[in-house]
This record gives sequence, C-alpha cells and structure tokens, in this order.
Amino acid sequence: MKTVISQYKQKLKRPEEIAALMECSWVCCSDIALGYPPAIYSAVMNRIQQEADFTVQLHTILDVQPMPCYDERLMGKMGVSWFSGKYARQGVAAGVGDVMPCYYRDMPELFENYIDMDAFCATVSPMDRHGYFSTGCTASNSLAMLKKAEHIFLEVNENMPRSLSGPVIHISQVTALCENSVSLPTTESSEPDAVSQIIGKLIAAEIPDGATIQLGIGGIPEAVGQALKKKHHLGIHTELFTDSMMELIASGAVDNSRKAIHPGRSVATFAYGSQNMYDFVNDNPAIEILPVDYVNNPLVIAEHSDFISVNSALEVDFWGQVCAESVGNRHISGTGGQSDYVRGARLSPGGKSFIAFPSTAINGKVSRIKPTLTQGAVVTTSKNDVDRIVTEYGIAEMRGKTLSERTRALIAIAHPDFREALKAEARKMKILS
Repeated sequence: MKTVISQYKQKLKRPEEIAALMECSWVCCSDIALGYPPAIYSAVMNRIQQEADFTVQLHTILDVQPMPCYDERLMGKMGVSWFSGKYARQGVAAGVGDVMPCYYRDMPELFENYIDMDAFCATVSPMDRHGYFSTGCTASNSLAMLKKAEHIFLEVNENMPRSLSGPVIHISQVTALCENSVSLPTTESSEPDAVSQIIGKLIAAEIPDGATIQLGIGGIPEAVGQALKKKHHLGIHTELFTDSMMELIASGAVDNSRKAIHPGRSVATFAYGSQNMYDFVNDNPAIEILPVDYVNNPLVIAEHSDFISVNSALEVDFWGQVCAESVGNRHISGTGGQSDYVRGARLSPGGKSFIAFPSTAINGKVSRIKPTLTQGAVVTTSKNDVDRIVTEYGIAEMRGKTLSERTRALIAIAHPDFREALKAEARKMKILS
C-alpha cells in the first residue's frame, strides 16, 4: 500500500505537465474567488496559444485576479462566468466570455446536473499527515464539482488557510498536482466615505442585539460593520466572510450565542479579504466554511430569528424592482446570493432585508432611484420580495405598500436634486395625481 507521501510525490508535476494532460474541448471548473488555480490556468492559456487546434472551456465564479480565459487574444475560446468580477466583466463586454444566469444557491445542482465536467481545478492548502487537502476559504461549489469531475487537478499553496469544516480532498482522488506558494489575492478594508457612513448608521439602528447578520463587500457593508461594534450577542450567517466580520468578532459584538443553528460559530460559504483575515480563518474552529446550497438556502437562513440582510444595488424603480448586476444591458456581475438572503430574511421571525446604495451615480449626475429601470437592466430582486430600500436620505419600506405608496417613499429618499423630476414622471405615468 502506497503511503500518502509517495502518492503525493508520484502525482506532483509542473503546471505545464498538468495542462498537457488535458484533452481538446474539455470542460474545466473552479470554485469561487480564491479557489481559482492561477499557475494551472496560465499553463492552459499558453498551450492554447501554442496549439491552434487546442481549446478548453473554463467555468469561473467571481474572478479576483486576472483570468486568462477572458483574454481577447483567445477569441472567446474559453470562459464562462457564473458571477463576474473585473476580468470576466471585461471579457464579456469584449465578446470573449459567456455568462451563466443563476442564483448562487443553485450552482451546485446546476454543475451536477447540467455541466459535463471533465476536470475540477482548485487551489488548496498543503496536504495533512492523513493525506487530505483543504479547499480553505472556498466551499461553495467544491463538493458538487468533486462529485462530477472525471479528473481533479490541485494547485497546492502554503498560504491557503485550512478550514476545519469545509470540503477536503484525499490524495488518492487526485489526478495530478503542482505547487505554487504565491500570495493570495486580497482586498484591504478602507475607511467608508461619508455617504456610506450615514447609510451604515441608519441600518445599524434597525438591528437589535442578538440578530444574525449577512453583509456583502464594499463601503456600505463596511460602514454597517463599524456601526455595529457596540451591539451585543450578534451572530454571523453569510455567503461572504469579510474583514468587517472578523472585527465584529474581535470587538465582542459577535459571539453567535443566540443562533438557533451553529451556535458559537460564524458560518459562510467563502472568505475574501485581507491576509490578516485569512490568518484568522486558518485552523479556526469557530469559522465554518460550508457549501452554498446549504448556507444560502432561504429556509436555513430563516431558522435564525431577527435575521438581517444587507446588500447593494445599481438602481431601483418605482415598483421596487432592484437591479444589482447590469447597467442597462451591460453585464456587471450576477445575481449572486442577494435574492437568497432577501427571501430568507423575510421568512425569519423579526427578519429584515436592506438594499442600500448612494442616492446618485456618476458624481451626482444620475439618480439611482428611477421611474423605470434602464432599458435592458436585469432584475436581481423582484418587486414582490423587496423589503427596505436605503439611501443616505433614509429608509423606504416596500412590503405591504401599493405602487403609489412605494413611489412616494422612494422619492422621499432620492437625492433632493431629482425629487421634483421624479414626481413629475410619476404623474405622467398616472402613479401619482
């Protein structure tokens, strides 16, 4: 019987050798954010550039570093984005990438039932003495991909934190692996601007002690996190674990003591932030990184009383329809988990969901509250699910309100420079008299 060390040595290869193992037209998939293996995929791109007849298709989720599959030189041979960051967004705009419409919670089922997956490619933490690798900060789709993939290619990075709860991969399952101990992609926290701080305080005032929270990434969630540091007995159940959540734990505001499920533990489906936060997650039994079809299930979310969801938007119309993923027909990101958490919070006893954003865009030239969404805009959260809309001018409650009542409430939190024009448009549309 081979030892795990001998199996590791036998399967250890250079990235170029792993790329050479792939066959033309293979479908290769990676999990979200830090799960992407840069050395393997760079080697794949080099092979495609060198061999005119060789192609593969790469499925990616939230690119946080350059993605060769969206390089214009590859003429659209490679990339399918399930949720886009900067590089996939540029590739889609250039016509060299495709988009998969979906809810984040549905991704595992879609990968298992609809994608003919030849290879699962992942960045993992170093192998332990039992022969297991941890998927670290990424758990959302890894189990589904491991079940479906014919081949498993790993990029071992000593900087990837080890999760004590997330998916593990045994060396016996692995087709081939390489080593690439580069620094992980990071995003550092920055001081929220004045508008974000105002919005953060408005939302924090609505959050009771003992609530369980979900926060996204960006200035407004950071501001909400800062404003919550004097709260007590908060819990965390979120798709994304961030620096602001680590700081809430350190401040004592979060202790997860009142959660009905996973008491004493913060639950997420992936983590992305600073190196300091990655060090915090590493070997931490109080941080559970779990699959997204569980974490983002609205029924699981609803098991937490006083669940609070905070997400963002690009624009909202008089009906309360939320667009958070496109500017007109220009693709920006994806649906992600916004709808999951809006619905879960609504089902939670005492729960509230907030869609928060500055009242204007393009340096104050455009109102984000509009009579109708921009032509071609994608609806992320429907008018029937939306709960509370927040700008720096206040909170507009949508549930149980008629169209005219919603319109008045939204105009009241629009930027003052646009309120009269919005009222005039509402009268033209026969919403207001």
